[in-house]
Amino acid sequence: MRIGHGYDAHKLVKGSHVILGGIKIDSEFSIEAHSDGDIIIHSLIDSLLGAAAYGDLGTFFPSEDDQYKDISSRELLKEVVLKLKEDQYQISNVDVTYVGQLPKLNPYIPQIRKNLSEDLKIEIDCISCKATTTDFLGFEGSKEGVSCHAVCLIKK
Repeated sequence: MRIGHGYDAHKLVKGSHVILGGIKIDSEFSIEAHSDGDIIIHSLIDSLLGAAAYGDLGTFFPSEDDQYKDISSRELLKEVVLKLKEDQYQISNVDVTYVGQLPKLNPYIPQIRKNLSEDLKIEIDCISCKATTTDFLGFEGSKEGVSCHAVCLIKK
């Protein structure tokens, strides 16, 4: 078994929506990013890459590369899953924790888990997705940004 941890954080700017776990969610803010800014999937990708000792998100998908401008993070995740499969890794389970005052993620968690199950090609009961606030502390609490942690287990 190999364990991986991923973390991602992005600045919030005035906007109309965020994309989290592959879902477009109406919001008064947007996530500033080169891709779609889906920090749930970004942190998950980093955990998978770390578990396999492949490096990090920026190594695989550099933000300076225009081919990744506004790309769906689900497409990036599918590429990583394919690489893991080619190298005979199997994903055992994942656990993600979104940190932000907004949007309230609980109504979307079942769909996020479904999206991740489809993209990771694992059963939905092997996927945990949680959300928390910081009770108005830090950059997440002041609505300057949002972050996400992810942990995964993989095996050969």
